[in-house]
Amino acid sequence: MSTNYFSKASDPSEWVSQAEAARMRRVSRQAIARLVKKGRFRVLEIGGRVLLRREDVKAYKSAPGRPRNE
Repeated sequence: MSTNYFSKASDPSEWVSQAEAARMRRVSRQAIARLVKKGRFRVLEIGGRVLLRREDVKAYKSAPGRPRNE
């Protein structure tokens, strides 16, 4: 489940689509959708579209993954 977030003073330029967030993070849109589903980002849903806060996307630090076999 995602967290719905809305402030009356919100500036539309503060929000980005999942596709734009994926381009910013250089990951797939599906990866962003999984993070949204896990509740890692505050989201705003408008007309079935999910928007993420630009600052949250920029500030997100991913958890270290499985170590590589080298």
